[in-house]
Amino acid sequence: MSIRIIGVTGPTGAGKSFLCKALSERIPMIDADEVYHSLLIPPSECLDALRKTFGNDVFLPNGALDRTVLSEIVFSDKEKLTLLNGTVLHFVLNRIREMIADLEHSGNTCVLVDAPTLIESGFHIECDAVISVLSSPELRLSRIMTRDEISEEKASLRIAAQKDDDFYRAHSDLVLFNDGDTESLIRHATEFLATLDIHL
Repeated sequence: MSIRIIGVTGPTGAGKSFLCKALSERIPMIDADEVYHSLLIPPSECLDALRKTFGNDVFLPNGALDRTVLSEIVFSDKEKLTLLNGTVLHFVLNRIREMIADLEHSGNTCVLVDAPTLIESGFHIECDAVISVLSSPELRLSRIMTRDEISEEKASLRIAAQKDDDFYRAHSDLVLFNDGDTESLIRHATEFLATLDIHL
């Protein structure tokens, strides 16, 4: 039996990472953001590709990526965000596939993949099931401002740069609405996984 891949996605601030961390106590989890950040440690083909695409302005004098500058560029321009995804996602996905293979080789039968661009990257097709976590724009705005310590204006730009809820609904096997009732969120996800014969 091959390892089963459960993709978890959703717009920023909705709560997908909270859900994944809660479930990861019982299921191995791969965080796509962490994978991306690990690929930014020089020397790195991913860094080289970013420099070629966005130029030296998004790099610090020591050669490290200036993530603050890059974020301001891509979250204020949807075309630049698409360009960023097109530049880095294949590096991220290849590393995730390697990690999944390692987990399967170690005898694991299931893995969660926490990925904000799971669907946009096309990786949802490789998943056995896709869970999307959604939330109201007001709650998302508040969470993003608190989490990232940024202004309401910058948080609003991040929300505006992402897909709408219907996009996630159209590509998901389960849609969860996170209004702050975390126990309910985890329970519904657990019940769904049980229908796939994945018992936590």
